[in-house]
Order: sequence, then structure tokens, then C-alpha cells
Amino acid sequence: MVIPQFVLASASPARRRLLQTVGIEPIVCPSDFDESQIQQRDPAQLVQTLAQCKAETVISQFPSALIMGCDSVLAMNGEIYGKPGDAAEAIARWQIMQGNFGDLYTGHILIDTTKNQSVVKCQVTRVYFAQMSDRAILAYVATGEPLKCAGAFAIEGFGSLFVEKIEGCHSNVIGLSLPLLRHMITELGYEVTDFWQ
Repeated sequence: MVIPQFVLASASPARRRLLQTVGIEPIVCPSDFDESQIQQRDPAQLVQTLAQCKAETVISQFPSALIMGCDSVLAMNGEIYGKPGDAAEAIARWQIMQGNFGDLYTGHILIDTTKNQSVVKCQVTRVYFAQMSDRAILAYVATGEPLKCAGAFAIEGFGSLFVEKIEGCHSNVIGLSLPLLRHMITELGYEVTDFWQ
């Protein structure tokens, strides 16, 4: 069986690092898809639609590839949060998030361009945030890290100090569920080990 190239349609260094950690060295081809085009109230539908749109924007460049698209949001109190627009928004979010919990949704798609097949899934992880002082919130936002992440935190960075616990898949909170990826690759007829470098 010919094993296709593994393409990551994302500029996220965290997603790339996750794949590298498990032996997959992806071709990184960031999507230039305008996410503001998609308006959905259901977080699971939203992230799956965005993941699919991102992957489909690069499909023409790879006639023989497994293309992965992902998108994450944090849902809390009926609101959906992507990346904050600026520091003021990140501070306001953390004032709501601290001492509370939210559900981190990540949509995943794998498109196999050699077989003309795709698999779309969503993984949800519950994240419990620590009680924080205003001073700690300001200091965390000043690092710049919250401005780069859905939900305004990175569990693999400074943000890990302010996460009390999670329920569910840890790697999903970083941006890509590795157990779900394994299932999706199997569903398309491959083994995850086929993509080891």
C-alpha cells in the first residue's frame, strides 16, 4: 500500500509539535481561510465546519496526501470563544474564566485525496480554571500567550499554572486529540505507525 504524505493545514506550532511527538513529521501548509465567514451557534458544528474549510483550501496542492484540518474553541456559559482580539479582551475573558470551567471543542478532519474519502470528528475536554487575582491575570496576558490561543490559554505553556484539572483528552486542549487521530487514521484504512518518520 502506498502511504500518502501527511499534511497539516494549520499554522499552529502546538499542533505540529504534537504530531512530531508521536513520530509524524507533517508537511505544514497553513490555510488562509477566513473564519469569520462561518457563523454557527453550536460549538461542535462550528469547529467541524471550520476544520473542514481549512483543509479544503489546500486540497488542490496535494493530489496524494492525508490532509488534516483542526479548529478549537472554548464554550462557556453559552458563549463561544476563539482567540481573543486583543489584551483587553483576554483580560475580560480571564475575569470570567477564573474559578470557573469551560468545554474545549476541537474539530478534526482527515481528507485522503488518494481515496477521495474523509472523516470528520469532534473531541470535547472540560477544563477547570484556577481562582486568580487581577494581578495574576494581567501578568499572564502580558506574556502574550493568551492572544495566540482559542480560549485565551495554553495548557502547554504559562497557562498550565492556571488550570486546576481537566476531564477528558489532554492533547485535545493543546489543539489536536491524538487518540482521536489514531481512530480516524484507522477508519481510513491505515495504521498510525504508517506515518512514522
